[in-house]
Amino acid sequence: MVLPLTHPLVDGRTTHSALVRAYSGQRPERLPVWFMRQAGRSLPEYKAARGGTAMLDACLTPELASEITLQPVRRHGVDAAIFFSDIVVPLRLAGVDVEIKPGVGPVMGAAVRTADDVARLRELTLTPADLEPVAQGVALTVEALGSTPLIGFAGAPFTLAAYLVEGGPSRDHLAARTLMHADPETWRALTEWAADVTGAFLRAQVLAGASAAQLFDSWAGSLSLGDYTQHVAPASTRALSQVKDLDVRTVHFGTGTGELLAAMRDVGADVVGVDYRIPLDEASRRLGGHTPIQGNIDPALLAAPWPVLEAHVRDVVARGASAPGHVVNLGHGVPPTTDPDVLTRLVGLIHSL
Repeated sequence: MVLPLTHPLVDGRTTHSALVRAYSGQRPERLPVWFMRQAGRSLPEYKAARGGTAMLDACLTPELASEITLQPVRRHGVDAAIFFSDIVVPLRLAGVDVEIKPGVGPVMGAAVRTADDVARLRELTLTPADLEPVAQGVALTVEALGSTPLIGFAGAPFTLAAYLVEGGPSRDHLAARTLMHADPETWRALTEWAADVTGAFLRAQVLAGASAAQLFDSWAGSLSLGDYTQHVAPASTRALSQVKDLDVRTVHFGTGTGELLAAMRDVGADVVGVDYRIPLDEASRRLGGHTPIQGNIDPALLAAPWPVLEAHVRDVVARGASAPGHVVNLGHGVPPTTDPDVLTRLVGLIHSL
């Protein structure tokens, strides 16, 4: 599927970039690559820049968020930056009591599990003034990137709702899935609120100059196809609808979602991200062979001997040729123990293929 390349809100510097063209179902001269979590703990310059700043504070300090976003582009020569943020940032901006505890992850001040809890949550709104630090950070980054595109980033409604219901990270998201079935009306109200908040967050990034947008559903792999289609997909459609009029390519990615790929595309995404559990040619087949894909180097192999990693990457690229467009990425995020030189070398290999 080849889509027109237009973006009314950007000055055109990234319109014909390899990334945007691949996201549009084309095959540019150079195979584009970027890495999820490329900005962060694997880079010594990240540790130096962030210092003792708390994670959410770093995300909401425009100059710092911009600097961290730019670091992997300078070091690795990747074909895109992705805005440095966290999926719970829009929750914090809307007034939810949330913090990121080192070694644990996002933790809520109180879980949201009843109709009354959701009613109180829905009193919180996200205004343009609340989003100003994000818009400033994106604008600074876009100016520094020049012709390199910036990808906006937001968490999908299900993942946000799951964090809210569980009160923090969970292995099976049992409380969230229980609420989904035990009180579907309350669940619907919760996911609609989450969709509006995260959609506004994504829209602010695009309005400030991001050339594409990725919706990341960390926990969707815990769902059956039926549950996803009935109880989750409508909210994801609602979130992505907030950037549809801005004419940017949207990517939808989740982990453990091999059985959900077509459903995740059908919520309104242009591109589907594929994790490391399913070969790209099989993923493309499940998507009908008409959808651009992104992925899916296994992050575990970044620490393998170079010949092993190189053979794996060549296989990923070969299988990705079955799709109309392919952006090389990891099948999840960069592990914090990754040697940055390996990523730089990997970019050179991919660009040579």
